[in-house]
Amino acid sequence: MTTRISLIGIGVGNPEHLTLEAVRVINEASLILIPRKSVEKGDLADLRRQICADVLKNPATRLVEFDLPVREAAAPDYGAGVEAWHDDIAARWRQVLQAELPEGGEAALLVWGDPSLFDSTLRIAARLDVTVRVVPGITAIQGLTAAHAMVLNEIGQPFLVTTGRQLRAQGWPEGVDTLVVMLDAGCAFEVLDPEGVTIWWGAYLGMERQMIRAGTLADTGAEIRKIRAAARAEYGWIMDVYILRRQG
Repeated sequence: MTTRISLIGIGVGNPEHLTLEAVRVINEASLILIPRKSVEKGDLADLRRQICADVLKNPATRLVEFDLPVREAAAPDYGAGVEAWHDDIAARWRQVLQAELPEGGEAALLVWGDPSLFDSTLRIAARLDVTVRVVPGITAIQGLTAAHAMVLNEIGQPFLVTTGRQLRAQGWPEGVDTLVVMLDAGCAFEVLDPEGVTIWWGAYLGMERQMIRAGTLADTGAEIRKIRAAARAEYGWIMDVYILRRQG
């Protein structure tokens, strides 16, 4: 019997964002994997546990928790460091699946946001000899636009999704006036000329502690930096995303 792993998008913090399909697939699983990233990010594992407590009705479904390997943040080659980290995670998944489903079966992993957008779960699963099923979830981008009650694109205009690392290294990309910036570890918007730029920012989207700010980058950027630093100090971690729009 082969093993199938379902990668289930669970949104970005609000358990009510779970789809009916996600609830069904959770209850079809023989095994649900609960990864633990770190003590600081225990909230993420807690959310997965809460979702299972709320919607799991199948008494045969087992929850198995395991610790994820830590990425070597100081690796000189970022890409190679991430690939090595993904290899380590895949090896850990393989170990857990072989121990818990030696004859194969249905496993599931609850993925923050959606498995297709700035998440490496699909890349890690591709390293294993398993069948993969994807259940889409609400993304951080959707959570941000909903929190600000805004439309992401201007009429007939494109937008670009990028990372803080890319924004800091390359500046504002040509040919687009609206940017969505994810995975920004350090307020990369500060490298930009703020003239004519508006920012919509959000952190801990969907959670009770959700924080949002919006305004001109010149007026709001410094405030966001202070709020972000205070939140990281208080909670030990932060997940945030923001939209930048300049006058065309």
